[in-house]
Amino acid sequence: MNREEALALLKKNLTNKNLFNHSLAVEAVMRRLAKHFGQDVEVWGLAGLLHDIDYDRTKDDPEKHSLEGAELLAELGLSEEIVYAVKVHNSRHGLPRLSLMDKALFATDPLTGMIVAGALIRPEKKLAAIDVPFLINRFHEKSFARGANRETIKACSEMGLSLEEFLGLGLEAMQGIAAELKL
Repeated sequence: MNREEALALLKKNLTNKNLFNHSLAVEAVMRRLAKHFGQDVEVWGLAGLLHDIDYDRTKDDPEKHSLEGAELLAELGLSEEIVYAVKVHNSRHGLPRLSLMDKALFATDPLTGMIVAGALIRPEKKLAAIDVPFLINRFHEKSFARGANRETIKACSEMGLSLEEFLGLGLEAMQGIAAELKL
């Protein structure tokens, strides 16, 4: 499956514009991480883009989230590598994150929400208005971006990245698609 086919599939399965933009942000960060680690940028990008493909169907049943998405992606013939990364990005299933891509997708999912929240509290409401020190300061504020699980974001250490490095790579990736995200 190429990116255009994946985008069409995503548009067919996700109705919430914010969730669609979240998927684009996760894709961008995953692509940047793949480049950083010398991995397949297209494969990692597809995993990021499609990780929440089942969310409209499973949002009220988090125990099914990512399992249904992984099943759909397997039926469509995506690689086991992508299917498994999508499956294990939801920690409720207790499945081990084995590959570097599994670990990256898990940590990236909440990171994008934190970065968006950082942009939205600035008067400019733009990604260009924030930097890593700003995000580090906000990271330690419990009331900021409550939905962005800090422990999951800190799992970046499982990839050998410091929090600062991870935030920097994530912010850089999202700033690269700021126009698309309208941020």
